[in-house]
Amino acid sequence: MAHSHSHGHDHGHHHGHSHAPANFDRAFAIGITLNLGFVIAEVAFGLASHSLALLADAGHNLSDVLGLGLAWGAVWLGRKPATPRFTYGFRRSSILASLFNAVFLLLAVGAIAWEAVQRLASPAAVDSTTVMIVAAVGIAVNGITAWLFARGAKGDLNIRGAFVHMASDAAISAGVVVAALVTLYTGWLWLDPVVSLAIVVLIVAGTWGLLRESMRLALDAVPEGVDQAGVAAYLAALPGVAQVHDLHIWSMSTTEVALTAHLVRPDCGVDDGLSAKIAHDLEHDFGIAHVTIQCEAAAQHDGCVGAGC
Repeated sequence: MAHSHSHGHDHGHHHGHSHAPANFDRAFAIGITLNLGFVIAEVAFGLASHSLALLADAGHNLSDVLGLGLAWGAVWLGRKPATPRFTYGFRRSSILASLFNAVFLLLAVGAIAWEAVQRLASPAAVDSTTVMIVAAVGIAVNGITAWLFARGAKGDLNIRGAFVHMASDAAISAGVVVAALVTLYTGWLWLDPVVSLAIVVLIVAGTWGLLRESMRLALDAVPEGVDQAGVAAYLAALPGVAQVHDLHIWSMSTTEVALTAHLVRPDCGVDDGLSAKIAHDLEHDFGIAHVTIQCEAAAQHDGCVGAGC
């Protein structure tokens, strides 16, 4: 539950703080261990069987291991207390981690696509049986890891990135199994690089949304799911409010949303009850847990009307 405090001057403030995000330390530890071991196995068997599809999937899984490590590091940093220099603490590191993760993935698939195109020009024989066995293990490893993050996929961009990547990997591994089985019975050597290109397409499709939202959060855009117009209308309709200006809504981290706003309330002093109501309503109706409201007797900006001035 949010708590409030007031100051003995003409600015009324309320700071709401959400409950701590769910702890995924165990999920990160298990996921990283499983995937790192699987990456080593995929590289070894991919080289032995001359399968580009396995090597491509190993590259993707390695990037996921790095991504999980970054996300876990960001979660750890986010728990560190604020300092006089970093007054918000290190919550924003989770946004930077998700942004780096998305960019790294997109860069990595370029090399995979290039190698696949070259392999299409000169198809090479692969050990289809080995490919099927290793990829089948991949379905289990990635499926288990995705399940570990499933409960946090909706509320945290970092956790959602981990879940999407792991679930996509499970589907990709299933595709590799099917391709190897078809190659075993048909001898179609071109199918392995084609599957590699399909993996590239799936990675790009799955990562694009993560990149877009990470960029939005890094640039302090209003987070997805927050109705900025609805917030402005709510504040403007409060008792005694004549004008709302300097309304800003942004993400402090991948789990916390903050808001600052100036409310013009002529002939009204500090109202702790109203401040508490605003913080409560914004948290429960709009998902904004860190709220700072400044009340003014008259507008401080000439010509400013509406929110966001």
